[in-house]
Amino acid sequence: MATCIGRLTVAAALALLAGVANAAPEVTLKLHHFLSPKAPAHAAMLAPWAERVEKASNGRIKIDIYPSMTLGGKPPQLIRQVRDGVVDIIWAVNGYAAGSHPRTEVFELPFVHTNNAVATNMAMYDTFDEYLADDYKDVKVLALHVHAGQAIHMVDSPVRTASDLEGKKMRIPTRTGAWILEALGATPVGMPVPELPQALSKKVVDGALIPFEIIRPLKIHELTKYQIEGVDNTRFGTTTFQISMNPDSWNRLPDDLKKVMDEQTGAAWWREIGEIWTRTETGGLKAAVDAGNEHILIGKSELAKFEKRLQPVVDRWIAEVEAKGIDGRALVAAARAAIARHSK
Repeated sequence: MATCIGRLTVAAALALLAGVANAAPEVTLKLHHFLSPKAPAHAAMLAPWAERVEKASNGRIKIDIYPSMTLGGKPPQLIRQVRDGVVDIIWAVNGYAAGSHPRTEVFELPFVHTNNAVATNMAMYDTFDEYLADDYKDVKVLALHVHAGQAIHMVDSPVRTASDLEGKKMRIPTRTGAWILEALGATPVGMPVPELPQALSKKVVDGALIPFEIIRPLKIHELTKYQIEGVDNTRFGTTTFQISMNPDSWNRLPDDLKKVMDEQTGAAWWREIGEIWTRTETGGLKAAVDAGNEHILIGKSELAKFEKRLQPVVDRWIAEVEAKGIDGRALVAAARAAIARHSK
């Protein structure tokens, strides 16, 4: 009898454990974004993070990721979707909603961000409360980040000097990027990055400002011949992104699950995101070089000419945000100081 009772007790315990393991999550969150599941942003950044949140919450939180705008709409609508509660979480390009995050734009300016995504991410983390928070009153920010920076990709025209982009049509996703191109004599063409392959193949644009990491997912190496950056991985501005949550979705979380989310979206994650986007650059550039493309490195003396031509972009941004009551000069100084501190 004792043996039977023992077996029943073990069986009951195992059944209970199985029930806990298979229990439905308390909270299911929809995360919507615009790239394919093969893109590093999905495979290396968002999916592993979602798994960590689920594990840290003991399965009480489940994050369902919807790539490639599968829940509807277009990439510029993502920020509105999370504000309106259509989805719970989004990963989106700030610049797709032009002018809506004026303070954060400081990190996109040429030669503010130069070549270190980790340093720029951590600078945004450090300056968020004092300088950036007013850009995000309608959402709960989980992370801000940049990509490794705007490299120049050209269909059939090499770029070696600050004047080689004159007269070219170039894709860019943000207004700060458009200002960079205008300062270099090019014509900016705004479009979300998923539209770029067709624009390149049909010669709607002569090239684009994008990082190397997106080369493989969009097969940019098959549509261009030249990948250009400065020495020491110097880039020509960058793009800022947000991973944000609907405030009502956040407020519905029990306090202990809010704590889990906070722990999984702290400084360590902002740093990790920078490391992820840095690592993925290597594979993208390798794909282009292996395809026979030329990787052009612009030397320091010519980079100085780029910087001189692009200083008016910084001045233009300062003047514009100061007209809105934002101390742009202080923001530029704070951003550069924080990036320099983390670059060490």
